[in-house]
Amino acid sequence: MEKTIALSGINAKAKAYIELIKLKLTLAVVFSGVFGYCLAADQVNWWKIAILVIASIAITGAANIINQIIEKDSDKLMKRTAVRPLPTGRLSVNEAAVFAFLLFSIACYLFVEVFNIRAAALAVLSLLLYGFVYTPLKRKGQIAVFVGALPGAFPPMIGWVAATNHFGWAPGILFAIQFFWQFPHFWAIGWLAFDEYKKAGIQMMPGSGKNADTAFRIMIYTLFLVPVGWLPYLLGMTGINSALVAMIGGILFLAQTFHLMRTCTDKAALQMMFGSLLYLPVVQIVYLLDKV
Repeated sequence: MEKTIALSGINAKAKAYIELIKLKLTLAVVFSGVFGYCLAADQVNWWKIAILVIASIAITGAANIINQIIEKDSDKLMKRTAVRPLPTGRLSVNEAAVFAFLLFSIACYLFVEVFNIRAAALAVLSLLLYGFVYTPLKRKGQIAVFVGALPGAFPPMIGWVAATNHFGWAPGILFAIQFFWQFPHFWAIGWLAFDEYKKAGIQMMPGSGKNADTAFRIMIYTLFLVPVGWLPYLLGMTGINSALVAMIGGILFLAQTFHLMRTCTDKAALQMMFGSLLYLPVVQIVYLLDKV
């Protein structure tokens, strides 16, 4: 009986640690990093991709833990976050902090030893911006979304630099695509969770509320995706086919923002959120398939 109870306790702790790194969100970030690496690499090294996946999970997980440590009290006020390991007490802040430091150390070691110092520096910068700048700013106002979009757009650039050990226009373009994509994506989430965010003192929306003015601002940022989607082709990174797919995807995504402007409903915001979740991986996969 005691052995069963002990195993149950270990399993509960392990589950809490996995929840702490926000695995689904982390894997989406990892996908973007691997995309950048594969697009840049002349020859795909599967061993290095495996290491990149581990390092990316570690650095992203550490950043997510820092975010949750800082937001532990506000997370208690929102239904969707109140069940996280820290608000529920399944893990202590000290346990979370030690885990974050361990993940951070693993990520830094792997990026430096297997890849290069530039990729490691970008990874560390993304963690600092997300954990220690974006997270506290969420209570200050809408500027938080702009700041948060910076580390959120780093993964494909980190992947590119990991493969090539240099910066340039190419990783900058990958950064730009993911940077502009984040605004309609996170503002759609902010629209759906507006009341909960407001209760927790967090302002994630670009306007005054769920209205046409806010929807218009979302549309403006989505509009950038149409021309930016052509840049990989214009720089000779990919072929014309992927540029056309990216343009069509951008136009369809843009059409969803017009629908939101017209209706200003949660249903339209939900459709736009799912559209954003589909847009980015599809475009990235098509870029890879059309790599020059």
